[in-house]
Amino acid sequence: MVDAVYRADSRRVLATLIRLLGDFDRAEEAVHDAFTAALERWPRDGVPANPRAWLVSTGRFKAIDALRRRARFDASQAELARRLEQSTPEPDDDEGLADDRLRLIFTCCHPALTPDARAALTLREVCGLTTEEIARAFLTTAPTVAQRIVRAKAKIRDARIPYQMPARAELPDRLDSVLHVVYLVFNEGYSASSGASLTRHDLSAEAIRLGRLLLELLPSPTEPEAVGLLALMLLHESRRPARTSKGGELVLLAEQDRARWDRALIEEGSALVRRALASRSPGPYALQAAISAVHAEAPDPDATDWAQIVGLYDVLLRVDPSPVIELNRAAAVAMRDGPATGIALIEAVLARGDLTEYHLAHSARADLYRRLGRLVEAAQAYQRALALARQQPERRFLERRLAEVAGAAERAVPGGDTAAPSASARNAADSAGPS
Repeated sequence: MVDAVYRADSRRVLATLIRLLGDFDRAEEAVHDAFTAALERWPRDGVPANPRAWLVSTGRFKAIDALRRRARFDASQAELARRLEQSTPEPDDDEGLADDRLRLIFTCCHPALTPDARAALTLREVCGLTTEEIARAFLTTAPTVAQRIVRAKAKIRDARIPYQMPARAELPDRLDSVLHVVYLVFNEGYSASSGASLTRHDLSAEAIRLGRLLLELLPSPTEPEAVGLLALMLLHESRRPARTSKGGELVLLAEQDRARWDRALIEEGSALVRRALASRSPGPYALQAAISAVHAEAPDPDATDWAQIVGLYDVLLRVDPSPVIELNRAAAVAMRDGPATGIALIEAVLARGDLTEYHLAHSARADLYRRLGRLVEAAQAYQRALALARQQPERRFLERRLAEVAGAAERAVPGGDTAAPSASARNAADSAGPS
């Protein structure tokens, strides 16, 4: 039971304790102490009616007790303990939007922090991702992420950045970094960066919940990109039931049973796409959502409007240039114009030094070489993708593809590969990866 509560509520407990205690490290210690107390008391006394409230209350008192013990050596700790004891543990209304994790996101995304630090700190503190998971989301190293988090906490402490919602007049300036963080959280849930499971439903569900809260919070003139982001998440989430087999294996987009797609989420997401595009100045999230909507509208893979998807990627590249978006566009071009055209575009991205450590770039390249019958190059690209992939279902998929290509190469005769075309290019064109 303690383990279940920890997985479900530890980040909520942490967010509330950060608000109550005013310090990240003190709150993290209090969370640890509270769950330690739960392990000791709940088997003896029973699980409380409201475990989360019990943990918050216990963590707060544990923190106050720790400050009192330290007061023997530092008088300032006694004054801090007194102030914390006198403060009310109940959350402020904050104009009816008293959600501690949303407050914590805006604190972690404060303009005083660098953009990379904002995202890393939020993913660590709000969502509980490890530094290794965050590093893979950013295509960087774990020590680099750890340094960003430490410096961000020090900046918040030294600059006395308040743990509160910004004033409504400040929201537009703070929104971009918040949306980016919510998007990264969803990505990690939709396609986990590592581990035994393809997805982490808890993270994607939390990102969608935060996306809905943002729409409730934001005044309508500033909301089109928040609408677009929620639409994008809903449309991708609609495919979750079909993305894995019963055995947990990866199922590519073109091979998914579309009857298993959640039509209610598709209808809601598509309506939000229309709402976002009505602003006549669609941003990156709205455009990506529009691409996902085109996929959702197709009754089967062959009916996909690849020309429209390529056109949307053209607009997206002008609005928000990115090597990952170039990769996705290249995969869509391959579906519209053939694999030779697509592979030339991917090779150009890799030749610049972009995405050389991104396994999806090499797996998409491998499948296009396979479709061209260039089996040796396909095998080399699959090997490179496999060396970079960390998620077990993806690794098993790549291992199967590599074995198929290697076997076909041994049997190859003039005329090339006779295997059926792979669909991972279709999947890459509809990627939810960070852009």
